Amino acid sequence: MKNSITQILIFTFWLAFIVSCSNNNQANNFPSNTNSTPIVNPIANVADKTEKIKFKTEGGADLFAVKQRPDGAKLVDAKEQELARIKTDESGVIKFKNAQDQVLGYVINSEGSWIVKNSEKKDLYLLKRNKNNNYQLEDTSQKLIYQITVNKTGLEISTPDKKIVYQIRIKEDKISLRNASGSTVFSTKSNMSPIAFACFGLDALTREQQAALAYAVNLKGG
Repeated sequence: MKNSITQILIFTFWLAFIVSCSNNNQANNFPSNTNSTPIVNPIANVADKTEKIKFKTEGGADLFAVKQRPDGAKLVDAKEQELARIKTDESGVIKFKNAQDQVLGYVINSEGSWIVKNSEKKDLYLLKRNKNNNYQLEDTSQKLIYQITVNKTGLEISTPDKKIVYQIRIKEDKISLRNASGSTVFSTKSNMSPIAFACFGLDALTREQQAALAYAVNLKGG
């Protein structure tokens, strides 16, 4: 009787062992996701706060750059000449000045939106994120200026009547701003949120306003 019980226990042990091995093999052999279609996250790849973000022409020449610091940044041209100085105060308000230390305006971070103000702190523009993770730029009268939509290859900046102004293309380690005909205007290989990069395609803003808004968006990751 004892031998029979022992045999049953041994058989049960080996049966459990075999089932366990079979399950592990099935888990290891389970096919992985082979979908190679890029999924664009408009808030991914936020740049390090001390990284210099370089923007270059299609030919590889320096165009301008944003030199980041822990408490702000500088916008410089291809010759490293300062164009604007961006600074974040203790309350989180972003102020930007020109090279002559004159205040040009402010950017206020809100939940899912950013307000661009002039030097007198009057509202000029509002960039906000929609529920579908698309973005839009409005003026003070809530009139739509640009719609920024996310697609599989990047982003598109279009007018209210849906005419494409720019395309932002993300390929490997490079983000490019292309015009409506598909020609590259400039690009960067620095780590940067795609929606922050898109701010440089908002032609209604000055370059200084674009840089301050891009810095604010990149700081929050979109």
